[in-house]
Amino acid sequence: MGLRRVRIAALGAGLIAISSSPAAAMSIEYSWKGYPACSTSSPGFTLSGVPRGTVKLVFRMVDRDMPAYPHGGATIAYVGNNTIRPGAFSYTGPCPPPGKQHRYEWTVQAIDAEGKVLDSASSRQKFPVP
Repeated sequence: MGLRRVRIAALGAGLIAISSSPAAAMSIEYSWKGYPACSTSSPGFTLSGVPRGTVKLVFRMVDRDMPAYPHGGATIAYVGNNTIRPGAFSYTGPCPPPGKQHRYEWTVQAIDAEGKVLDSASSRQKFPVP
């Protein structure tokens, strides 16, 4: 098994991107700014370093303060566009109890035509935005 590199980057406005890959680092960015609580419409995402041969992307969100809650995600076709528009898929959005802030983590996996995971990246942010 090859060595994995983990990259953590501060993106400003309290945004943090974390990526892990064997070579070129795939990364994911998104923002909760202006995003309504309890929405079922996905935020927009910006990806970089998506490996050649990727045909689909698997998105999954976890509430790090309540990991058993089933937020879900989606699998979407990848056609080379590194910008995933807001509302590209439905899921159970961040909805912490009133007056509380939770930490949410999106993970995206790049999958090839044979179903092999080529790379993955994660990004974690608090909601609502401080």
